[in-house]
Amino acid sequence: MQPTGGGRLHLGNLEGALRPWIQRQDDYEMFCMIADWHSLTTIAEKRVNLAEASRQTAIDYLSAGLDPDKCAIFRQSDVPEHAELHLLLSMVTPVGWLERVPTYKEKRDLIKENDTQVSYGLLGYPVLQTADIILYRAHAVPVGRDQAAHIEISREIARRFNRLVEAEIFPEPEAVINEFSGEVPGMDGRKMSKSYDNAIYLSDTPKQTQKKVNSAFTTPTKIHATDPGIPEGCVACQLRRVYDPAHFLTQWEECRAGQRGCGQSKKELAEIINTTLEPIRARRAQLEADPPAVESVLRQGAEKARAAASETMTLVRRAMQIR
Repeated sequence: MQPTGGGRLHLGNLEGALRPWIQRQDDYEMFCMIADWHSLTTIAEKRVNLAEASRQTAIDYLSAGLDPDKCAIFRQSDVPEHAELHLLLSMVTPVGWLERVPTYKEKRDLIKENDTQVSYGLLGYPVLQTADIILYRAHAVPVGRDQAAHIEISREIARRFNRLVEAEIFPEPEAVINEFSGEVPGMDGRKMSKSYDNAIYLSDTPKQTQKKVNSAFTTPTKIHATDPGIPEGCVACQLRRVYDPAHFLTQWEECRAGQRGCGQSKKELAEIINTTLEPIRARRAQLEADPPAVESVLRQGAEKARAAASETMTLVRRAMQIR
């Protein structure tokens, strides 16, 4: 994940990525990267403390349950082999492949709207992402559905590289779509996102969480408790479905029948979310108070990642007859 927005992760990150990673760490050799270089594709012109933002992301990784004894947790910039492989892959990747990536087009148009120049790094984002993946000769990449196109271009680049050097250096990585279905809605009804400023963060206090839930978008025509609501379009109802799957239908039926008000739904939802986040917040407080422990985890993870990356780059240089 990118350490944008100060590096703090939100409920969408937790459900869409972190939980699936945590569920897999006992069964796979796993590399969990903090993509600090990647974040520069959109914030390079801003003064952002990436070191601190990366530390915050690492704290959220650990607080949510990633175990550094089971997986490598590291910063992208601590493993320079990512940059070297990105450079070499950029020599064999057609520009046309990059220009057709949907997310590039979206980010390019957004940047132009803000009167900012589109960088080479933004265009080459999928190449660096490919390097991040195949540097570890990964076979599986857990992603959301919106990232599947990126994995497909990674497969194409790996396939093209193998063909050009006439050697099977890289396996073609498979996208493993996260089991969590749907998106975690933000308080305004859009997808929860740092850029929309509509997120509940893992680092938010119980009071901050309650305040944000109180602002959540609900059925506009439900003015009184007795007015019928539309749970499918209500953020409070949608989040209840995520965090209380065993009982959410009762709330939905009462909402639809005008048997409960939005205030009651929001109060109960905030309590449920705060209960869910309580152990994460407790662990976060411990890590915040012990910066050397976080740096030790990142250093340990980088050492493990560099060991694997170094082996790969030896094969790549030999295959390209550089050394």
